[in-house]
Amino acid sequence: MNTRQLLKVAVLTTVAAVSFSMPVKAQVNVTPEDYRVALSLQKVIESVAEKVRPAVVDITSVSTVKFQHPAIPPEFRDFFRQFGFPMPQFPDMPKEFERKSLGSGFIVKVKNGWAYILTNNHVIDKAKKIRVKLYNGDVYTAKVVGADPKTDVALIKIKVGNKKVPVAKLGDSDKIKIGELVIAIGNPYRLDGSVTHGIISAKGRHGLGLNPIENFIQTDAAINPGNSGGPLCDIYGNVIGINTAIVRNAQGLGFAVPINIAKKVMHDLLKYGKVIRGWLGVYIEDVSPDVAAKFGIKSGVIVTKVIKGSPASKAGLKSGDIIVTYNGEQVKGVSDLQLKVVNTRPGDRVRLGIIRNGERETITVKIGQMPQHEMIADALSTLGLSVQKLTPELKQKLGIPENISGLVVTDIKPGSPADDAGLQEGDVIVSAGTKPQNLKPVKSVEAFAKLVEKAKDSGVLLKVYRNGFSFFVVLKAEE
Repeated sequence: MNTRQLLKVAVLTTVAAVSFSMPVKAQVNVTPEDYRVALSLQKVIESVAEKVRPAVVDITSVSTVKFQHPAIPPEFRDFFRQFGFPMPQFPDMPKEFERKSLGSGFIVKVKNGWAYILTNNHVIDKAKKIRVKLYNGDVYTAKVVGADPKTDVALIKIKVGNKKVPVAKLGDSDKIKIGELVIAIGNPYRLDGSVTHGIISAKGRHGLGLNPIENFIQTDAAINPGNSGGPLCDIYGNVIGINTAIVRNAQGLGFAVPINIAKKVMHDLLKYGKVIRGWLGVYIEDVSPDVAAKFGIKSGVIVTKVIKGSPASKAGLKSGDIIVTYNGEQVKGVSDLQLKVVNTRPGDRVRLGIIRNGERETITVKIGQMPQHEMIADALSTLGLSVQKLTPELKQKLGIPENISGLVVTDIKPGSPADDAGLQEGDVIVSAGTKPQNLKPVKSVEAFAKLVEKAKDSGVLLKVYRNGFSFFVVLKAEE
């Protein structure tokens, strides 16, 4: 390296040293007004936390899980059944153990010495003991007022006597907007009273497979295990949702049950002891985008069948009608119409905007109450099972002998109780009962669903026909 090159390096080094030693000049000018705005937002979040945190409770539920042996894959179960080998036994393993579930809740009402708490059904489901810890550290044993698995909402209560306890204020989830700031409060991983904030990412989320009735608020406010049952609040401290679910291994994907749905569930449980839902009585399918374009509509549902004697039938609704509005509101699809109907009080009259033979019409329907057999039949879906009556046509199609009758399994949800029991599509449920002594032929879906509901946690004993063999299984809800 010559003298000129050495000089050049020395100059560059000196310049670099001077540059690094000089103070960095801010490229963004922050004004006092900017700080005032930031501090205002900070104060809003502080205010919400101060208002709502005292009403948030920690819930620990204890349930008993029973089992006889480790889960055996269906293909191995079939092997043992078909060749008459006894199922493997594990006599040294415990028959049951206690499981604790952690969650959150919030006090919504105090009456006659009882404090009522909203939470998720899955937080207290099948619990034999529920412990509630208040924000001040007081611990109580809770009683279940009622629960609604369809919406994953539950109402429990604790005896507080004359003690004053804070109550959360409920808002109106129908008025929320996408992009609105929200604050989530709960007890993730037993970290009591944790506060996170974000925005409403979306509304009306459904088809997630979490609940039979879905209309979730989606938020990016951090929600973790233990947050379930806690409140999602607006900037005024009003509860607009119940934090319910997260997408595992994802960030910023949390879901909450709208508080208006929870308010209806709470009202019905307190007044009737059960949830009352409206019923229209139709089978429907989504209108495809191409069909919608031809009819000049944005969305809607097409009626594929009208149940005889139903409110829809009495109002004159026909197969082939396209329902486009419900009391003036656009029908966005099957889930949207179902939600509108079940949230309508039985006896209320609603206006359906329909398209029939290419012409727009409006018909008035008096919404009925969902029949008990319709509500009970939904129990089958929670077991991951779909069935239908075995007709002569199905017998011929599936190659089932003439002397076999009952219900044919049309769908099994992977990982469901029906799947765990070893049932498969094409199986025929020949007879069912709560024990061997009262096994009876299965003649209808409704009768089978009622038996499932009656058996509840004890399970239903099924005699099943498959490929020339008959065997027994017990179908029961997950522990």
